Amino acid sequence: MNTPHAEPRPVIPRAFGVAVSGAVLAYGAVHFFSWVKHHNDQACEKTDGLCWTWWDWAAIPLTLTTALIILMIVYKQLDIEPRLAVVLPTILLAPFPLLAAQTTVGWWAATITGGAWSCLLALAAWGRYRILGLSASAALLLASLVVLYR
Repeated sequence: MNTPHAEPRPVIPRAFGVAVSGAVLAYGAVHFFSWVKHHNDQACEKTDGLCWTWWDWAAIPLTLTTALIILMIVYKQLDIEPRLAVVLPTILLAPFPLLAAQTTVGWWAATITGGAWSCLLALAAWGRYRILGLSASAALLLASLVVLYR
């Protein structure tokens, strides 16, 4: 008799933990970029030409590095393997759904989308939920691309 592969720990609490961390990271990223834009507007107020501040150059690397470190710690604590195979697509593709949600609805939609995005890609780490996680995250990515580039 073939029994389905059982996970050693329940999946739902771990997926919820990843969703909460993704939502917190999305909320922080949205507000950090808003602060950078506000700071840039103030610093470049009296400049007629091109103007860049240090924050313009550092915002994206700081955000990606912070998200990478936090997600690696959370995934380690929640015993989600393989971490790099799940974390890198989560971070590198996240700007599309987050930007689509923020531009159409606002920061709270970006927060919810960040949680859903990280949860759906984390589901792909478990064999039983791999097809569901990958297809749902692909649908979310496709929908966000349609919203951004219509």
